[in-house]
Amino acid sequence: MAHLLKLLVTLLCLALSCERGQAAAIELERVSSSEATRDWWQVAQFYQIYPRSFKDSNGDGIGDLQGIISKLDYLKELGVTATWLSPIFTSPMADFGYDIADFFDIQEEYGTLDDFDQLIAAANERGLKIILDFVPNHSSDENVWFQKSVRREKGYEDYYVWHDGYVNASTGARIPPSNWLQAFRGSAWEWNSQRGQYYLHQFAVKQPDLNYRNPAVVAQMKRVLTYWLDRGVAGFRIDAVPWCFEVLPDADGRYPDEPLSGYTQDPDDSAYLKHIYTQDQIETVDMVYQWRQLLDDYKRIHGGDTRVLMVETYSSLDYVMKFYGNRTTKGAQIPFNFQFIVGGEGNKNNTELSAYGFVKIINSWLGQMPADQTANWVMGNHDQRRVGSRYGEDRIDLMNMLQMFLPGVSITYQGEELGMTDGYISWEDTRDPAACNSNETIYQQFTRDPARTPMQWSSEANAGFSTNSSTWLPINPNYVTVNVAAETAADTSHLKLYKQLVDLRKSKTLQYGTTRYAAINENVVAIKRALSGQPTYVLVANVLNSHVCGVDVASELYSSGSYKIKLLNPQAKAAVGDSVALNNLSMPPYAALIVESV
Repeated sequence: MAHLLKLLVTLLCLALSCERGQAAAIELERVSSSEATRDWWQVAQFYQIYPRSFKDSNGDGIGDLQGIISKLDYLKELGVTATWLSPIFTSPMADFGYDIADFFDIQEEYGTLDDFDQLIAAANERGLKIILDFVPNHSSDENVWFQKSVRREKGYEDYYVWHDGYVNASTGARIPPSNWLQAFRGSAWEWNSQRGQYYLHQFAVKQPDLNYRNPAVVAQMKRVLTYWLDRGVAGFRIDAVPWCFEVLPDADGRYPDEPLSGYTQDPDDSAYLKHIYTQDQIETVDMVYQWRQLLDDYKRIHGGDTRVLMVETYSSLDYVMKFYGNRTTKGAQIPFNFQFIVGGEGNKNNTELSAYGFVKIINSWLGQMPADQTANWVMGNHDQRRVGSRYGEDRIDLMNMLQMFLPGVSITYQGEELGMTDGYISWEDTRDPAACNSNETIYQQFTRDPARTPMQWSSEANAGFSTNSSTWLPINPNYVTVNVAAETAADTSHLKLYKQLVDLRKSKTLQYGTTRYAAINENVVAIKRALSGQPTYVLVANVLNSHVCGVDVASELYSSGSYKIKLLNPQAKAAVGDSVALNNLSMPPYAALIVESV
């Protein structure tokens, strides 16, 4: 959630900053798992669907499950292995599904449990796997668990984090237990007059935090996971993992105040504080290990393919790496690698990021990842501005090529295969609580709506997303040319190149081969994938807006021999099949090509 992470972004950018004139190459060699030991997810193509914006089947302007079912053939043709859905559970939609009123049912505007079962069956028929968003940190305040906790019903007294707060000796006013801030601006504590206590909500006021120090909560959330496993899901993406545990109060029942960050003078902004007591607690890591054990036990008992855990955390890398597990305990298979988001300055303009910056971002993950684990690459999601808007529209193909060429798991947010860009959302049309809790002057700093505009299927009205006269968020006007139908019909397009990249990822070299990468100079990133007995592939990309000549990739990557172009973007101004000399390349601005040994 980029709006929460400005301090972390700044620190990471300092760590990853690339000075001109530094050493020309940073490289690391890794070998992927062998064909005999590889599991289905290790080179999978994951695709994130934001259901509200994917496809509307009933003409109400909101995407739904039947809409997803109607587009499964598109996902199959795209080469997707599995798709994870942002929350579809019963919710008052204060945070568009991340405030769950019933963890065991489907939001009515999205469909029914029968629709969900149809989705699972239809996906299985096509060899596609469905991953659900698991939101463990909080529920909706309309959840029956919270209502029972408010009434102090037996077994629910401590289901959530409650505290008496204090009385200001000078004014007599009641004050919260600590200075903790919520993600969406303002205090993380809300007074409940019925219970006569404050409750903790690290997100919206309608999203009270569950108390994971209560064994009953831990057991309940495991029942949630099991329920959806029984309905056929292939795993879970775990939302907002770092917030699951807070520090314990001291002997007097007091929670410590968090220190100032120094990053902003806005006292309502989450970035105003260093979240050392409310995020990244070690107990959270153990909780993820428990969830992984549950999934492994489920496979042992019920059979079938491995069920996967995908973990959302923008924390420091040393903490993120703990989620992989250790020598004795398995963790999440896919702790999300957000380095191209935080290392690329989050929602900021990254169009000037040099080759050194790109390579340091790659190395930040591969250099710290445990040797027996699998890398993953995430360029964007529903919480981030779109890749083409952050890195520049001239880099859209280049970024997809880079993501798909690197070893391990690739995760694409819906529409990135088309090169969709941020839609402009006025203050009047703003729906995201992260923005709505601010004001018209500053909301653009916090809004996530621009990346959530509806999927662009065609040049028909409302981009073929809905037959309704309006949609829940406005359609990006560029849908007339940026859409599935137009890009399918074109001779060349972002979509067609994306499909070619998916096919290339199926090669033995990209699935099992070694990886070597380098910044050749300020402009050029080069990556080699090699496997004995198979073709060698090299990606060469000029990431800046200047032409470079005489580029010697061969000596940096130890790539002798003859090569021809396998794939390229339009900026490369060449053709598939052209022979290239890796020791003397001419690279136009933003050119990217993948060459194959001959």
